[in-house]
Amino acid sequence: MSERVLYLIRHGQSDFDSEEMLSTPRGEQFDPPLSALGREQAAKLAQRLLVMDPPAVVYSSTMRRTRETIAPYGTAAGVEVLADADLIEGHIGEWERVSFREILASDEGMLHRLRHQEPLWPHAPGVEQPAPFRARVVGAIEGILERHPDGDVLVVCHGGVINAYVTSILGIDHAMLYLPENTSLNSVVVDGDERRIRFLNDVLHLTDPDLFEDASGS
Repeated sequence: MSERVLYLIRHGQSDFDSEEMLSTPRGEQFDPPLSALGREQAAKLAQRLLVMDPPAVVYSSTMRRTRETIAPYGTAAGVEVLADADLIEGHIGEWERVSFREILASDEGMLHRLRHQEPLWPHAPGVEQPAPFRARVVGAIEGILERHPDGDVLVVCHGGVINAYVTSILGIDHAMLYLPENTSLNSVVVDGDERRIRFLNDVLHLTDPDLFEDASGS
């Protein structure tokens, strides 16, 4: 089997003023649309994807911010975007729709953990614990790769989802190893049963969008 690439893309910036929620098997989860900046990021992402080799299939989580992130590309490329509910972000219990600053202000221990690079996620009351979350994510992504055995695969999802899959490959037991930037490309080489991290947190389409202009002018 020849090598192919799995692209894991984080959604664009969310509209944190939204009050929209999504009912999931784990409870209610914050489900905002993209902000104005997020829509700009999605447009630049689409421009980049349009000049890349087309993937064999495109998947998105069912959350609104991921669907809106890939929509400009799907429309421009005439590509159907398939949805998978197991790609949604981890449920963070009572922290859903609570700002990061509010979480830190509510507990001095959280600020200490942040300053010392200690994990915060497992301490959220009612959180989806890392082990079952990772199992859900890995199962979903490996299922996609199994259903689509040929060609590159593009998955638009969330920062926690990307971390869960990447850390499973690296054998690192962290809920969050790093924070993927909005619309960043994170790529994994898929070679049979082997998985190799190729590139993380690539946002060149945001910092240098001219690199992804169509030279043909079409």
